[in-house]
Amino acid sequence: MVEPDLPALVLAPMEGITDAPMRALLGGLGAFTFAVSEFLRVSQESIPAKVFLRDIPELRMGGRTPTGLPVQIQILGGHPERMALSAVTACEAGAEAIDINFGCPAPTVNRHDGGASLLNHPSRIRDIVAAVRAAVPAEIPVSAKLRLGWDCIDAVDENCAMAAEGGASWLTIHARTRTQGYMPPVYWEPIGRVRRALGLPVVANGDIWTLDDFRRCRDETGCIHFMLGRCALADPILPRRIAVELGIAEGGGEAEADWPALLHGLAHYTECYEGKVGKHTVQRFKQWLKIATKHGRFPYFDVLKHAETVDDFFASLRLAMRAA
Repeated sequence: MVEPDLPALVLAPMEGITDAPMRALLGGLGAFTFAVSEFLRVSQESIPAKVFLRDIPELRMGGRTPTGLPVQIQILGGHPERMALSAVTACEAGAEAIDINFGCPAPTVNRHDGGASLLNHPSRIRDIVAAVRAAVPAEIPVSAKLRLGWDCIDAVDENCAMAAEGGASWLTIHARTRTQGYMPPVYWEPIGRVRRALGLPVVANGDIWTLDDFRRCRDETGCIHFMLGRCALADPILPRRIAVELGIAEGGGEAEADWPALLHGLAHYTECYEGKVGKHTVQRFKQWLKIATKHGRFPYFDVLKHAETVDDFFASLRLAMRAA
């Protein structure tokens, strides 16, 4: 999925946000190379096939969204053997690539030997990657997503070296520590240092909110591979603009997001996957638009936040846009 010499733009996994309907919607905008699924957690038992197929329904469609976007499967856990068994099951269910999450900062995950807690144990990162790499077919790439460290940005060098030693095909690095969570600042320079030291493809991630941010990140890291998360929701036009700069999409298109079309699209894909739209769909709209209001320029959230049905939501949006 990530090729050393081919630029790529990756849709980030965001728990409870970039699920199958959202992946389908954003995949249809023509910017992303592939998406990474929300993580599936490996705890006391390996993950059964039915869970992969339930939570990542693209596996039933050749590992792609209805709009054709490939989806890489992400797993999280600290037990090498169970992680390896889960990865094998994912491949048998249709996965074409496996990603291992060493970056999730959620306290519950970290207390249960998952995500960023592994950043305190570099040799365990190597062992987990190596176990998964050895278990899955050779043609299936295995990648790892990490943060810079638990509380020190310089931990990234050893942790990434261990992931590479374990056999990772590429690395995705979020440019913060676990203790930062999602608070500023981001540190892009260490990502470039890792890329130069290891000679692996490295996907840069973290706080690319504007085209200028992207350019600075590219200059500081030297990367040609990038992952976008919250910014793709805050400004759905931005991924396309970045893809044009990377040379993986053609220029042109809308200057501003068509929010009614986007929201109707999400409702459509929600109905496709879940069989209905309802209050849950409205909550999904509000979750998305809260991000677009806080980090982007969506102006109507205060009008929409009290809507309780899909019909009320779209009626309120139409009125607000007419009055603007």
